Amino acid sequence: MNQLIRQLSQQEQLNFLLTNRIPRRLATQFMGWFSRIESPLLTRVAIALWRLFADDLNLEEAKTRRFTSLQACFTRELKPGARTVDTHPDIVTSPCDAIVGARGRIMGTTLFQAKGFPYELADLIPDRELQEQYRDGVFVTLRLKSSMYHRFHAPVNCTLEQVTYIAGDTWNVNPIALKRVARLYCKNERAVLPLQTERPDSAVCLVPVAAILVASIKLHCLDTALDLHYRGPQRINCKASVRKGDELGYFQHGSTIILFATGNHLFCPDTETGSRVQMGQALLQRDTAGEHSQSTQDTASPPEILS
Repeated sequence: MNQLIRQLSQQEQLNFLLTNRIPRRLATQFMGWFSRIESPLLTRVAIALWRLFADDLNLEEAKTRRFTSLQACFTRELKPGARTVDTHPDIVTSPCDAIVGARGRIMGTTLFQAKGFPYELADLIPDRELQEQYRDGVFVTLRLKSSMYHRFHAPVNCTLEQVTYIAGDTWNVNPIALKRVARLYCKNERAVLPLQTERPDSAVCLVPVAAILVASIKLHCLDTALDLHYRGPQRINCKASVRKGDELGYFQHGSTIILFATGNHLFCPDTETGSRVQMGQALLQRDTAGEHSQSTQDTASPPEILS
């Protein structure tokens, strides 16, 4: 039975119809309500059903394996020492556990969500100063599966002084949808987190993108969650100084984080498209030689895309 369910879920047309041709916002609001129900028995049943679709759900690293709600499982913390953070000052680490869906150099202000599906920085990030800052920079798209650890952390020592929240749709962000819906990331609910690093010549920006069932982003520097019910200002001032590896916030389920860095960064060897990375793992390295000595494939060709 488990195998049959997984085979059906991998059928592209069926998967796309089931996860996108439904009332997405209504389904997301229902999931938000259901996941907050406090019932240990209901939670155990829900997790058992969840495992039918996610055979890689692993709660062994969780701080606790007794959950009173499904949301508590989605947003679970890890045991101390479960992740190792690369502390080298020239390294930008992964902010989360994820699969690398795409990576590459931004060609001017154009990047790709999937093969043949380009989009512009201006469509994703409304701030013109940030658009210019990351012109010809680099990006890594990190996809969090529903079964993964859902909290995200600072990839560098940094300060966060402003968050921009963009209301939008709740399309699924799995590879099937990315190959069918143009500019998908630019359509969905998302937040822009410009991280000011300790180096004036380097900058990093995180763009957490919400999706169906998970249009809720909780940042520790803000008093309120950013979700479908949020009606506050688009630009929110805050003040957070964090060290690399410190927790910034979490998704309520699982989604995508797009990490941007200025052009003076190179990809680390293990940052391959399709590879699974963990929070704290090295993603990028600052180019101390200043020569952008990345491989020809990364500088002259379209970005690598997970199909």
